[in-house]
Amino acid sequence: MAYFCNAYPVLERTEIAKGIFSYVISCPEVAAEAKAGQFVHIRAEGFTLRRPISICGIDRENGALRIVFEVRGGGTDTLSRLKPGDKMDMIAPLGNGFTVKEIPEDKNIVVVGGGIGVPPMLGVSAEYKKVKAVIGFRSRDKVILEEDLKRMGVDVTVCTDDGSYGESGVVTNPLEKELEKGNTAIIYACGPTPMLKAVKAAAEKYNIPCELSLEQRMACGVGACVGCACNIRRGGKDLVLRVCKDGPVFKAEEVVL
Repeated sequence: MAYFCNAYPVLERTEIAKGIFSYVISCPEVAAEAKAGQFVHIRAEGFTLRRPISICGIDRENGALRIVFEVRGGGTDTLSRLKPGDKMDMIAPLGNGFTVKEIPEDKNIVVVGGGIGVPPMLGVSAEYKKVKAVIGFRSRDKVILEEDLKRMGVDVTVCTDDGSYGESGVVTNPLEKELEKGNTAIIYACGPTPMLKAVKAAAEKYNIPCELSLEQRMACGVGACVGCACNIRRGGKDLVLRVCKDGPVFKAEEVVL
């Protein structure tokens, strides 16, 4: 796995929802190697540990990456203060991304994102022509990237826990309605553990291949510290693997949730 460590210039900064920021970073060598589902590890000034953030978009033509993150503490608050022209200290691209497959013309893919797990769904959606997205949020003010997906030609269903926007409730019901149609080739998902558990169960029910991107606290980001261990069942064996090095994307049937 090739990755780079450098300070790259920020091209764009946008607060797309309260406390949620979108950044575009100029990093040609990273953009050339990056794959949907991988992540970047960013150093925040004054903090020892880097912050892992999923890659949202890859612009190889212009040599840039897009990331989207929510401010959840001092580190991400510091990162959110970077302005265009500032440098972002990154190790990237890291981890194993989604598997992009050839699918029949009469089939589509389904991407499922929950909250800040939605950004990596943009990257994998860009790899396909027919995409259905089911994305869930706590409330209307937390909805992000709906219009970005629609501009890509994605058929989007938004759910909110409190019913303040889109469909009321979690992503499970609209997901199952889509899978019942029988034209889904593969499911990709990223979000909180309860959501991933429900997506995995739906994929098994309809016998559809599924890949999950796990969210986990990380320290080193390159597999040295084993601080992001997860339980995987593979080949009849129970394994403890590293989300940063062996993931963050795993086959759903392998993940023990």
